[in-house]
Amino acid sequence: MVFQMKKVVDLSLPLNNQTPIYPGDPEPNISVATTIDKEGYNLHYVHIGSQTGSHVDAPYHFSNLGQKIDESDLSLFIGIGVVIPVLGKGEQEEITLADVESYLEQLEPGKIVLFHTGWSQYANKEKYFRHPYVSIEVIDEMIRRGIRTFCIDCINIDITGGDSFPAHDAIAEVNGIIAENLTNFAAINFTDPLICAFPLRIVGCDGSPVRAVAVEMFH
Repeated sequence: MVFQMKKVVDLSLPLNNQTPIYPGDPEPNISVATTIDKEGYNLHYVHIGSQTGSHVDAPYHFSNLGQKIDESDLSLFIGIGVVIPVLGKGEQEEITLADVESYLEQLEPGKIVLFHTGWSQYANKEKYFRHPYVSIEVIDEMIRRGIRTFCIDCINIDITGGDSFPAHDAIAEVNGIIAENLTNFAAINFTDPLICAFPLRIVGCDGSPVRAVAVEMFH
């Protein structure tokens, strides 16, 4: 059997010193460590937080009892995606059950949900932090249908600047995975995309940057 890909869509934000970070997270510092001219090889110093750029959250991010990123089931980071467009949402507006209702029948264990807000277009603007967010009713219903991996093209699946994180808490409780700061969902213009967002195997950590992709396969 030949594994044939028709199209690969990059869902990852560029990772550099200007990559937007959640308020209070470590500032990225990526710089030259050695060069071919001086040391004989090129090498970079990469100092970033575990949640910098396009990344996944392990349950441990919001629960001391939750699995750490190296303990999470790798099958949670790959699966057929269901892209749910919620492009009409405004700043800090809730994504409700009514917004996603027509997609619920597609959901089943092993599927990966992608909330397409279009907000990644504001990634280098202050507006990026006033993104739409997903209601706990939506999360609870999707968990009930067997979903354990939730992706969004915003910096946070919950509201940013709030003092509670109900979506994070609910997903952590079932040892699920959240992928945030993704982008380019509009380019997934094919059915049954294979979503891949594998983390680094960082021992004991709350999350990891990822190179997330959507793959169109030849059928």
